[in-house]
Amino acid sequence: MNILVIGPHPDDQEIGMGGTIVALAEQGHNVLICDMTDGCPTPVGDRPTRLAEAEAALACLQPTRPGTTPLRRVLMDFPNRRVEHTLEARHRVAGLIRAHQAQVVFLPHEEDAHPDHREVTRIVEDARFDAKLTKIEMPVPPGFASIGPPIYPKWLIYYYCSHLRRVPDPTFIMDTSATSGKKIAAVGAYRTQFELNPKNAGFPERLAHWDSYFGSRIGAAAGEPFFTKEPLGLNGFAGLVM
Repeated sequence: MNILVIGPHPDDQEIGMGGTIVALAEQGHNVLICDMTDGCPTPVGDRPTRLAEAEAALACLQPTRPGTTPLRRVLMDFPNRRVEHTLEARHRVAGLIRAHQAQVVFLPHEEDAHPDHREVTRIVEDARFDAKLTKIEMPVPPGFASIGPPIYPKWLIYYYCSHLRRVPDPTFIMDTSATSGKKIAAVGAYRTQFELNPKNAGFPERLAHWDSYFGSRIGAAAGEPFFTKEPLGLNGFAGLVM
């Protein structure tokens, strides 16, 4: 399955669903991570450093099982702190959805204090619809030579990387007990955002406690919460964590 994980800034995807990204890749899915911005300007660090950190984080998340598809990362390069929901932005993301032929798209939950996060959510929601439109060309995204035919991703799933002090109300929780270590290592790769920024010092450790809490809700050592606006379909209970 082709899966697209879109985040406003490098580190949002790792924070919200790094363990799930690893799990999906290990299961053999073709996972593409998209950074809408480079995260600059930022209190600590610059563009070259932020891009290097994003690649280091990607390396931490790579699957190790033989025969799996390596994770890839693409930068759309929208202006950080100035992301806007426009027709052009929608079509650029729609082009990425077509290029990857994404069947599942992950995006930030809409309840957030950060304007970039809220705008990215709106852009992706509308781009999902635009990607299926016929008789309209979409821009070829960075890292691709062409785009595929119109496609409507079957699932739009929201992860939590909110700047609001709120407790998520997930539709489901993914068991990430086996992959939480890789997630925390990936988040730690963003040294300018956490280790070198006194305001955020210790965040990876707090994130591990967060994952431990959500894991406890499903009887697992670690878990990541997700939300859907459309019902999930089941054909049995074999995959449910009891």
